[in-house]
Amino acid sequence: MSSGYVIAHVEVTNPTQYEEYKKWSSAAMVAHGAEVCVRGGQVEVLEGDWSPSRLVVLKFPSFEAAKAFYETPEYHKARESRAGAAVMRMVAVEGL
Repeated sequence: MSSGYVIAHVEVTNPTQYEEYKKWSSAAMVAHGAEVCVRGGQVEVLEGDWSPSRLVVLKFPSFEAAKAFYETPEYHKARESRAGAAVMRMVAVEGL
């Protein structure tokens, strides 16, 4: 079975409020077995015109688990706390 990933590009617009989101999203990740591969950190563009400010990569046991994470009650609470604090672009990706 192949792994699944959630990849997010985040533009934080309210850093103080975003800290609340990080607290709830961390709890959701633990509750659903997400392996945090990337969460913030230094970004350097190697090619192209994409300049993301914050990237997050989470690994799940399957593509289905990665997709399902978004709709869990725990992550729903995190999403509510993020409203107005960031612009989120997020995808689920099937891995190897």
